[in-house]
Amino acid sequence: MLSDQEKHEIDQEIRHMPNKKAACIEALKAVQRHRGWVSDEGVADIAEYLEISPDEVDSVATFYNLIFRKPVGEHVIMICDSVSCWIDGYEQILQALRDALGITLGETTEDGKFTLLPIQCLGTCDHAPALMIDTDLHRDLKPENITEILEQYT
Repeated sequence: MLSDQEKHEIDQEIRHMPNKKAACIEALKAVQRHRGWVSDEGVADIAEYLEISPDEVDSVATFYNLIFRKPVGEHVIMICDSVSCWIDGYEQILQALRDALGITLGETTEDGKFTLLPIQCLGTCDHAPALMIDTDLHRDLKPENITEILEQYT
């Protein structure tokens, strides 16, 4: 069941939409903000509230790569694996992240602090390589700067 706060946030979005169904992505984001990810139960809760099927909600949730359908860490690191980032040092940045965190793509640190995920593009090719931690964009990365960046989130 959606919390009162989740319902309030979704209702705020519905006010700006032509119909309830159009608020699906915003509802998913609201649930994720409060729960950390969107479980099958969360999908069902949203579907009931928006008066659509769980399959419709799930199709939206699985389309957007910033909606997490599995538990993630407190901080989500999304490393850009676009062509520009590959050319400008993606592999070295990924290795620095692996070394610093002890995990690889798709994994979460044992303490639940970080999850490392690939993302196709962060739209900052002129400052590659890049990654995003939560909503913070980090550009022009160098392997030797990774530890300093991660320390900001501990």
